[in-house]
Amino acid sequence: MATNIRGRNYLKLLDYSSKEIRYLLDLAKNFKDMKRAGIPHKYLEGKNIVLLFEKTSTRTRCSFEVAGMDLGMGVTYLDPGSSQMGKKESIADTARVLGRMYDGIEYRGFSQELVEQLAKYAGVPVWNGLTDQFHPTQMLADLLTIEENFGRLKGLNFTYFGDARNNMGNSLMIACAKMGLNFTACAPKELFPEESLVETAREIAAENGCEVRLTESVEEGAASADVIYTDIWVSMGEPDEVWETRINLLKKYQVNADVMKMAKDTAIFMHCLPSFHDTNTTIGAQIAEKFGINEMEVSDEVFESKQSVVFDEAENRMHTIKAVVYATLC
Repeated sequence: MATNIRGRNYLKLLDYSSKEIRYLLDLAKNFKDMKRAGIPHKYLEGKNIVLLFEKTSTRTRCSFEVAGMDLGMGVTYLDPGSSQMGKKESIADTARVLGRMYDGIEYRGFSQELVEQLAKYAGVPVWNGLTDQFHPTQMLADLLTIEENFGRLKGLNFTYFGDARNNMGNSLMIACAKMGLNFTACAPKELFPEESLVETAREIAAENGCEVRLTESVEEGAASADVIYTDIWVSMGEPDEVWETRINLLKKYQVNADVMKMAKDTAIFMHCLPSFHDTNTTIGAQIAEKFGINEMEVSDEVFESKQSVVFDEAENRMHTIKAVVYATLC
């Protein structure tokens, strides 16, 4: 039977089967080929989508906007100051209003509960552009990038370095378990993912012939890795006071040349961006002045190396988001 996810919400990968994720990846590949060949694909002309952003973003906003316009749709962007959602109007009421005007709603913000509530009342597909708990659109881009480099997903060894209980650590663990990659979270114990989510991931992994591991050892985490992945140490919305504690916890988990040498010779480096690999940002410069470190979660050497596929990964946000929008609206 053909895969059909028309009318579905896209809130977290836990809601999707391996077969459905495979369908979205294959669809994204087709859209990428058409985009690069200059083949028009305005399959959703006459439809309109709205993007609700409580957290700013470069890749998520641009990916949804370009994807929508490539598909022939109208796209409305609402920042926190352009909507009454949660202030003068409840989430449920906002969802019901927007659902009458738009064919799909994207939400990027803090609360997973909020995006779930939007989906409950909207009556149209709702897509999670990021919450504090999950980042499912990034996952498809990451899986597509890995497959482009290795020709497969199943059986590869994937290691995530850093705060493993944030939205990226949570989501990557589930994505790997769903698609048969061996996942390792390499982090201090206090930054391991929530135990209940780890158990869920291990149950899923067992069904797909892979495993989920947690380790505090950098050497153990990097050994035999096909993919080394990291993310910024302090997430958007966390207070500045967290930086000192987080730096002290995670500085030994920086992905640098020594870490990459422990992985396989064919290993790739991945990062969802933005990255603090130098001092060419306001925050990077402030951290360098305050704490004396010029590179944080990844060294500039690794970020700019031939093993780094971070900009392929960023581009793939557009193609995979296009697949999600099309598949849920067509």
